[in-house]
Amino acid sequence: MSANKNDSLRNNLYINPQKMENQENQLNIELSPEIAEGIYSNLAIISHSSSEFVVDFIRIMPGTPKANVKSRIILTPEHAKRLLFALQENITKFEQQSGKIKISDNGFVPPVPMGFGGGEA
Repeated sequence: MSANKNDSLRNNLYINPQKMENQENQLNIELSPEIAEGIYSNLAIISHSSSEFVVDFIRIMPGTPKANVKSRIILTPEHAKRLLFALQENITKFEQQSGKIKISDNGFVPPVPMGFGGGEA
């Protein structure tokens, strides 16, 4: 993909509310109080098939041998790539304001069962 095409894709990643004010067709996004509270996750497992990406958000508690999926998001490959670009952009902005995000070198990777999710997405 050319640089210009990449830049164009990045500019259309998400809706900028300030830019939307001047558009005729506005999208009204509602956020219920329950969803606004959010769900804490400290592990994400990503799988994919030829037509979709599945992101399972999990909360692992210390000393507990079992962890449940708290939320599952299913994305088209195009939207998964847009999410990737949006995360990259937001991490860059965060690090400019708050400093580099440090990832520990302790090598801890939670064990993920081979049969997790019952097969291909």
